[in-house]
Amino acid sequence: MHEFLFGTYPYIALAVLAIGSIARYERDPFTWKSSSSQLLRRKQLIVGSVLFHVGILVIFFGHLGGLLTPIWLFDAMGISHGAKQILAVVAGGVAGVMALIGGVMLLSRRLLDPRIRMNSSFWDIAILVLLMVQLLLGLATIFISLQHLDGHEMTLLMSWAQGIFYFDGAAASYIEHTSILFKMHIFLGLTIFLIFPFTRLVHMLSAPIRYVSPWRKGYQIVRSRKGASK
Repeated sequence: MHEFLFGTYPYIALAVLAIGSIARYERDPFTWKSSSSQLLRRKQLIVGSVLFHVGILVIFFGHLGGLLTPIWLFDAMGISHGAKQILAVVAGGVAGVMALIGGVMLLSRRLLDPRIRMNSSFWDIAILVLLMVQLLLGLATIFISLQHLDGHEMTLLMSWAQGIFYFDGAAASYIEHTSILFKMHIFLGLTIFLIFPFTRLVHMLSAPIRYVSPWRKGYQIVRSRKGASK
């Protein structure tokens, strides 16, 4: 089961993420949107959205660079594993708290405001809940990381992530003995990748060039009402 969850499942999740996103963009371009509820209630949305998105972006690019940058490159730059571990804990902790506070504000709008709740789909709420759980798991791993300030645990996670992208058949074994919290965090992250193409999260991949280009398919045609003045 460990081999499947951390050796095979990552490829399933990433394949669905890539193929599903492309298919949705080509087949249903008008569902590719953030489904903003700004018109229904603006003030809380602005504050919550800024905190959430800034925090999530810092976490995402921090994970991307921290996990996929070759270990030898950090060594060549003179950055010790312990220093990298502390940087990840501090930056990830601050960004995680920001994203969590913002996410709670956004989720409360969805659940407690009757108009917004009526205009929210199941996945609008479900994906926010999953992201909140993922943030909590990520923050919980900080307490595990503080017990391994030598950076050894971090190098195991880096070896696993890079092993997946290098098609290393032994990738799953690198994290076999890491904390269950790290494994839960990784599994839920992969699951979010898996359902990504079917949720509003796809707007993260939007490129404005396509929207104004002559190759965009399916423009929306808006006609004036019959008899309306021009």
